[in-house]
Parts: sequence; structure tokens; C-alpha cells
Amino acid sequence: MIMATVAFVGCQVSKPNYESVNNYPVKSGSVKEVTYSPQQTDFSLWSPNADSVRLSLYESSEALEPIHTQWLKRQKDGSWQGSITGDWQGKFYSFRVWDDQRPMANDQQPKWELEETPGIFAVAVGVNGRRGAIIDMRSTDPEGWSNDRRPAMERQADAVVYELHHRDFSIDPSSGVRNRGKFLALTEHGTLSPQGLATGIDHLKELGVTHVQLLPSYDYGSIDETRLDDNRYNWGYDPINYNVPEGSYSTDPYDPAARIREFKQMIQALHEAGIRVILDVVYNHTFDVAHSNFTLTAPGYFYRTREDGSLGNASGCGNETASERPMMRKFMLESVRWWVEEYHLDGFRFDLMAIHDIETMNAIRAMLDEIDPTILLYGEGWAAETPQLEETLRPIKANCTKMPGIGAFSDEMRDGLRGPFSDDRVGAFLAGLPGNEQSIRFGLVGAVEHPGVELDKVNYSDKPWALQPTQLIAYVSCHDDMMLTDRLRASVKPADKGKKVIADDELMRLDKLAQTVVLTSQGLPFLWNGEELMRDKKGVHNSYCSPDSINAIDWTLKARNRDLCAYYAGLIALRKAHPAFRMGDADAVRKHLEFIDTPECTVAFCLKDNAGGDAWKEIVVLLNANRKPVEIALPTQEQYTAVVANGKVDQQGLGAYKEKAVVPAQSALILHL
Repeated sequence: MIMATVAFVGCQVSKPNYESVNNYPVKSGSVKEVTYSPQQTDFSLWSPNADSVRLSLYESSEALEPIHTQWLKRQKDGSWQGSITGDWQGKFYSFRVWDDQRPMANDQQPKWELEETPGIFAVAVGVNGRRGAIIDMRSTDPEGWSNDRRPAMERQADAVVYELHHRDFSIDPSSGVRNRGKFLALTEHGTLSPQGLATGIDHLKELGVTHVQLLPSYDYGSIDETRLDDNRYNWGYDPINYNVPEGSYSTDPYDPAARIREFKQMIQALHEAGIRVILDVVYNHTFDVAHSNFTLTAPGYFYRTREDGSLGNASGCGNETASERPMMRKFMLESVRWWVEEYHLDGFRFDLMAIHDIETMNAIRAMLDEIDPTILLYGEGWAAETPQLEETLRPIKANCTKMPGIGAFSDEMRDGLRGPFSDDRVGAFLAGLPGNEQSIRFGLVGAVEHPGVELDKVNYSDKPWALQPTQLIAYVSCHDDMMLTDRLRASVKPADKGKKVIADDELMRLDKLAQTVVLTSQGLPFLWNGEELMRDKKGVHNSYCSPDSINAIDWTLKARNRDLCAYYAGLIALRKAHPAFRMGDADAVRKHLEFIDTPECTVAFCLKDNAGGDAWKEIVVLLNANRKPVEIALPTQEQYTAVVANGKVDQQGLGAYKEKAVVPAQSALILHL
């Protein structure tokens, strides 16, 4: 390696000449850039190709002039380090990187410098995340935080996940929440709708879910935290600072401690309510490239490029990160660990997981297993465009067998139920259209090999892609699509030809039928917030920046749809009470789950021989999407007791059946011996 000496602001700095970014060294120790103590604060920024790095300290996050500056010293591992003595808590900092090799507009320009950045691993920031904050993290712990524990859970198979957007969930006045649209909304108990029904965290407890999956809650770029009165909306898939909570969900985005403390208070309250917390993470791309913290510290390193040098775009957002590069992999590992250890998180949903690489995902799973094997890890097994990475290295659905303990969303089940993502007007099983039964069977067994699934008739996948059923995320709707109610109105032709959309009673039946499939799957069931209330988005498919009038949950719906909400809660309670629905083992699924031959637009299966150690000897699930009743022969001559029938759930019994059962139109019937 050739060493070059570069003169800069009176300092002699030895700089290696790297042939490419692939030759950059890996930083020793932690990726984090700030280590605070009352006596001294240490700084370390990884920027191998820089000529100089200057640290600036500020009195406030928006101050124009620094109160202190100093040049950091180059280290052999590509980092730049420096320390300042004294107690600097509450002050703000930024780094500036100089690079003599960058092109300049003309000879009169000074040496090229990047704009200021808080670094790639800021853990506290000022408003809009432009500058980092020096903070004692222990000062942000709410009372009792050291005693916070994740709710008990024996196995991943026991999970029931509820996806939630902070603003959707509580911004409407009908939520009865004081801290509407904030982290603290999920700490308030006793909140009620105008009709006196539970909302907020009490509603989640009432529903019985085991996990909430929070849409991106780290510092993101599309909301101006200085203009919150503008009521701008975004899902948050535009990362700025990955390791600090988003300021617009806090009560004071100018106070670096507020967002951290309030996020912890939210986690603590959910844990006390018996609910674990999953964070939706978006390591696959950044808000932009030119101004990202990755570019402002190590230009060109953290992103993949095409052969012509242009940026890869597997995210569909203009860039894709390079998880296979050692420092990006290290960053992701440390970031996930940070959220688990500092914020006590219980799981991660990886946005467009297929952009990353299998080795990195397996390394994250191994790290989490050392902490707690019940921490969930799953993601989208696809990308928006083809990643700049060999297919065999990508964590796509087809490669899930190479990633034990890592799950993926099943679009086979989703689209088999409601129709293709590509056309909202096209229906499937729920629309009474034949040919989707095997795709639903595939989802019910959790995408594992099973003799009862005809793989040549499954949409999208012609072979099993899961080692264990818990690798399949079973769902029919989520945030980035139509609400189930909107999709059914768009794709199911009304029985009454004089009507434009299906009648509300039919809509209710189909909603219940869809979620019965999800909640009886051997995969991990996943629900989108407000589906249990028959929420809609007025037909909007992609509401990532739509106003509250589209996205906010109207909690008055709960009174109008009490029966639907009770059905969801009843199914969740049934699943929790009976391990036959969540065996968590592929061999057990093959041994105990047996499909029953049925007519078109019906699916039926039997969970036999006390499956999963269940107290019930046999459970039969019958699913009928036809607009007429269907008679199905039962597996034995014994008398069965119904626990789900005619849109009701009652584990004490809803009638007796023997030899055969007539399943009402567009409904589910669940029986047991």
C-alpha cells in the first residue's frame, strides 16, 4: 500500500492510497462515534479516505457558530479519533470531512469538504437529526427501566403480530388519547372512544395480540420536525439516523433526551401490558445519497453500484446499501444490538430484506440467539428491483432454507386469498374464484414441505421455502397496500348486480373468513392495525404520504363493528389456548395436519392426534368462500363440537356435528373432538 503525505491546515497527515473502497480497513471496536463521561467525551469517526476530519461542538442544535473545534487524528483502522475533557453533556456536535482528491469547480475553490454530519451511528440528535447530541443515556431511562423485561414467551410460534403506525393509531380525536400521534400515546390507559369503548394500549390488550410491529420509528427525513403544525404524514421509510427515535413522535423534537425517554416509556408500558415490540428497520437504502451520513463519512463505500458506476436501485428509492461490505455489516449488527440492549426491543422486521445478503442476516440471527432466541427476525423476501448482488447470496424467500430462524412474508397466501398485488380489481379465493386453494394450503402449513400441497398449483413458489413453519408470516393485508375492506370492495363483484360494491354484511363475512385463515395458519399470524374495526382508506392503495383523513383510525368504528372485533379477539384466544394451531415444527405439521378433499373455493384440514400436545383430540377447520353453503364429510363418525360457526367464536361450544357439516356461505366452521 502506497502512503501519501498530505499537508492540511498546518498538519502533516499520512494517508493510504486505496485502490478501491473494497480495500478500506475495518474499524476496530465499536462503530459508535461518541463515548460520554462527565470527565471526558471521546469521538471516533470511520472515514478511511479522508484527508482531514474536524469536530465541531455547538451550544444548540441550530447554532451557527461552534463553541469548540478540533482536528481528529487518523488511526490505522481508517478511523479518526479525539477527546475533549470536561462535562459536555447537553452540547451538540458534528463532523466535517475533507478530501483533497475531490474535483473542484475551479482553481480558486478551497479544498473540497463535505457538509457536517453527526456520523453514521448517532444515538442522540437535535431537531431534524442534523447534529448529534452528547448525552448520558442513563439519564434518559424512565423510572423502573432497569427492571423492564420482555414478556414471557416460550417459543416464536406463540406470536401474534399487530402492525401499527404511531400516527394512524392515535391521531384521530376519537381515540381519546392526550398524546395523539406520539410514542406516549401507547402509555395511556383508560382511553375511550366516544361510545365508551377501549382504545389505544387497552384495545391491544383486549384484542390479545402478543407483539406490536411499529412502522419505522427511527429518525427519518420526510417530516420537518420544526414544522409539526403542518401535519405532514409519512410512513418513515426514508432513513436519516438509524439509531435514534424519530423526533416528530416525541413531545419535543428539540430536546434530544425527550424522544429517547418517551420511546423507552412506550416500550415499558407495552411490556407491562404483556406485549412485545418489533421495530420495522430499513437498512436497505437511505433518504438520499448525496446528503446521507454514509456519504458524508465514507463516500462510495456503503452503496452498491452497477457496472457503469450508477447507483443500484433495488429499493426503488434511488439507492441500495451494500450489506456484504464489512463495515456495513458491522453497522447493521451493532445497530440491531443497540436497539435490543438500549431499548429492550423484542424483534425486527426488515424492509426489502432481499436487498441484503444471507451472511449478514444469519450473523444477526446468531447474535440475537445469544441474547434471546425468542426475539423475532423476519422481513420481505423480495426487492423493488433486482439487487446488484448474486441471487444465491440474497435473502429472498427461495433462500429461506439457508436462513434458519429468519422469516419472510407469504405473498402466496396473501394473494391466494385476496388477489394479486399488481391489480386491486382482481379477486381470488375470497371473491369465490377457484384455483387458489393450493396457495392457501401452502400458507396454512407454513411453506414447509407437505404431502397435502400440490406445489404446481401454488402461485409464485413451486417448492417449499421454509425449514420450519414459523418462517412464514401469514397475512392478508399490511400497511403498503389497500386495507382489506377496500380490496374486497374493489375485487369482489356484488351479488346484487344493481349495486356497485358488495353489501356490508358480505364484507363482514369475508373479513372474518380471511383472518380465520391467517389465525389458523402454522405460520406466524400478522394483522394490520384497524382491520379488526373494518377500517378503510377510502380506496387508496399506497397511502405513505396521504393525510390523516385517509390514514387515521376512526375509533367510532369499534362500536359499529363490535362483532368483528370480538371475532378477531376470539380467534386469537383460540389460537393461544390450543397449541395445535402453532406446532412450530415441520415434522409435527406433516404428522398432525391433514387436508380434507373439498369442492372448489373451499379448504379444509384436520389437526389430529392431539396435535402439538393439544387437549383436544382432533380439530377440524372448514373454510368456505362460496356464496352458498357447502356440505363436507367429517373425518370420523364421532360427534364434534363447534367453537367457530356463523361468524362467532365460543370455546364452550356452538352446537354439535356428526358425520358431515354444512358450512354456511363465506364463513369458517371450526370443530373439535
